Amino acid sequence: MNDYLFAGIAMVFWGIAPVLGKLGLGDLQPLAALTIRSMIISVLLITLVTIKGQWGLVAGASTKDIAFIGLEGICAALLGQLAYYYALKFGEVSRVSPIVSAFPLVALVLGIIILGEKVTIYKIIAGLLIVSGIVLMRY
Repeated sequence: MNDYLFAGIAMVFWGIAPVLGKLGLGDLQPLAALTIRSMIISVLLITLVTIKGQWGLVAGASTKDIAFIGLEGICAALLGQLAYYYALKFGEVSRVSPIVSAFPLVALVLGIIILGEKVTIYKIIAGLLIVSGIVLMRY
């Protein structure tokens, strides 16, 4: 499989997720919802790693890798997801999802600043299109 196939699969699941999240947030507060979500995912991940016999890979991760993955998890799966649940709880899925989905714009800028990635005309155009899409979704 190639990266486009995996990206397409992710797109489909990430497109389904906001609708399910909005339905699940009916009577739940976002923090409670995120806790339930995280507990279910944790049980599934522990089961999958056990079935695949990959605990050695988990235990063998370097301290640096654990730190960066941990920080990524705090940013994405805790803080970002919690803010996203609040946005879904009080907003429309059709407006919240495009704004949240504009995260590549932040990644683009940080990739250039922190990782030293090259600025290209295509990246500039892509960034402008993302901003344009967000603006258009306001109406």
